[in-house]
Amino acid sequence: MDTSAFQEVTEESLSETAMISEVKDLAEKKPAQVVNSKIGTDAERIRSSISKLTSNSVDELEKLISKLQELQEFLKSETSRVQGEIGSVLDGVGIIIEALAPWKNDGAPSTRTNGRDKLKRWP
Repeated sequence: MDTSAFQEVTEESLSETAMISEVKDLAEKKPAQVVNSKIGTDAERIRSSISKLTSNSVDELEKLISKLQELQEFLKSETSRVQGEIGSVLDGVGIIIEALAPWKNDGAPSTRTNGRDKLKRWP
């Protein structure tokens, strides 16, 4: 009897020890699983936020690119217009210079000195 009682006690003790170690293992694994689950949830939430933000940013950048292209086309047309007007003004200045050319002195230097006209004398 002593042997069978000893075996029963030993088996109970082993099963209790096994149960205790199993509970400890589960207790240790449970928080790790909870932490991993929380990390996974947080990671998914962060991914979705980043996805939304980048989607909005990409849309805004595409709108900005479109507006900049419109501005570039406008500036090109305005540059052409202004260059045309400058050409017209230069043509007008050329006409004025040609009209005033006959009134210019014959290339002789000015004959005025000290506010008086120099009289040309015959030799």
